[in-house]
Formats: sequence, structure tokens, C-alpha cells
Amino acid sequence: MWDSFKKGFKAWLQLEKSLSDNSVDAYLHDIDKLTAFLELHDLKKSPNDIDLKLLENFVKWIHELGMTATSQARIISGLRSFYKYCLLEQLSEKDPTVLLEAPKIRRKLPDTLSIVEIDAIIDAIDLSAAEGTRNKAIFETMYSCGLRVSELINLKISCLYLDVGFVKVIGKGDKQRLVPIGSEAIKHIGIYKNNVRNQMLIKKGKEDFLFLNRRGSQLSRVMIFLILKELVKKAGIEKNVSPHTFRHSFATHLVEGGADLRAVQEMLGHESITTTEIYTHLDRDFLRSTLQQFHPAFNR
Repeated sequence: MWDSFKKGFKAWLQLEKSLSDNSVDAYLHDIDKLTAFLELHDLKKSPNDIDLKLLENFVKWIHELGMTATSQARIISGLRSFYKYCLLEQLSEKDPTVLLEAPKIRRKLPDTLSIVEIDAIIDAIDLSAAEGTRNKAIFETMYSCGLRVSELINLKISCLYLDVGFVKVIGKGDKQRLVPIGSEAIKHIGIYKNNVRNQMLIKKGKEDFLFLNRRGSQLSRVMIFLILKELVKKAGIEKNVSPHTFRHSFATHLVEGGADLRAVQEMLGHESITTTEIYTHLDRDFLRSTLQQFHPAFNR
């Protein structure tokens, strides 16, 4: 019974919401957890038969399975989207998720790197190797534009407008945005393209991707993680650094420098300003530590 509901929900997420395959899979997994709960308790119910009490018991069940507050909130969010679809398609007369409470999540501020640490990581790249020239261009671009790792590996030559200092980025849900790119990143992309990439045998169908592996194919997310992990080790930095840390650092440095939050939202490709507002909290921590370090009132 639920297979047809899931199939319709999947089509709605893909066609109406234009979500990526990964996001669609995540939403469907949320519904899978609900149907697993129904099967376990031998509850033969359609979406229209489910009420608030049943969903509260379901949330209690996933909590007892050991799921974190963040995972529970994610699943509840998935159920809310599912019932939005059910109401639109008249599969349910009511939305039982309206009064369903999500667990309170203490928002963890992400690790950030200082400008000195960013420079140390980039300076650790061995430029005597062809991969080094490429890696220099990669991390200069990542920091200059605040890209997600998926956006970086999918960056195409046809989306570079380096003469006017912009790149076109394909973000979540295939949404496009124009992002300014700095002169250092432009310079190192040019060096990589003209001295390394043009010497490569490129795999058919991959000609437009900017950053390639040694086999002339698209780089993977895992490869970027591994390259960065090695550079962080060489730079002697003990923080937990991932490609996303570069993105967080890009945004934090913008806010610390006084950038307008709406502009930062646009550059990061955040759908909601609420997501971007986390960087105002980071900024307040930065201001507090600066005051404590330098203001006479804190050093008496």
C-alpha cells in the first residue's frame, strides 16, 4: 500500500520541488522509518489513518533506538513534507504533523579557520607536482567562493566568467547562482588550465569539468576530503577540518569584515536567511574574544 504513496511522493519531490537525488533519498528514508514502525506494531494504516498520538509514539520509538535529536528533527521534517504532499494530492484530509513537536536542538557552531590557518594549509601544497598545481587552484577557489564540495567537483569551464570575476555555481536542487571569485583563485585556475589540464587526456563526456583526476575524469568528494586531510596534517593544524570548514570560514570572515548578511546568504546559496544567521553568532563570539584580548576593561 505504502509503495504507491512513496512513488508519488518521490515524483513530487523530483518534479515539483526539484530536489537532488540525495535529498529525495533522504526524504524517502524518513518515510521508510515510519512504515517500519507500522509493520513492527502490525498497524495497517494509510496516511489518512495516522493521527498525532501515533506519530508521537513513533518519535518516542526512534528516540529509544538511540537516534540523536538532530536525526529525529530531520525525520519529523521529512514527515511534514510528506503530509504537505498528501494534502495537495488529497491522500489525507488532515496533517497530523502540525502539532508534532521536534526535539530541541542546541545548534553547534561549526569550526572555522583563521586566515593564517587557511594560508598555512594552501602553502602546504607541493607545487612541484601536477596535482599540486590543481590542488592550489581547488582550495583557492573553494575559499574564494565559499563552495560546497559538491559544487566544487561539478564546477564547469563553461560556468567560468573570469574576465568579469564571477563563476556560475549549480547548487542544491540545481539552483544556479553567480558568485564573485578573487584574483588569487583566478590566477591559479589559469595556471592549472594552461599548464596542466591542457596536457591531459580527458575522458569522453568530462571535457567541461574544470578539476580532473589523473585519469582525466571528474574528482570525487572523497578525494577532496583526503587531499585536505593530508594538507591539514602537513600544516600542523589540529582542528577537525573538512572541505565544509573552508565554506564556514569564508562566511565567517565575510561577516567579521562587516558584509551584509543578505549578500552572504546569496553567495552561499542558502534558501533561508535563518541558515546564514548562524554566522552572526560566530561573529559575536569573535567580537567577545577580541574585546577580552584587547580591551583594557577586560584586562584589569
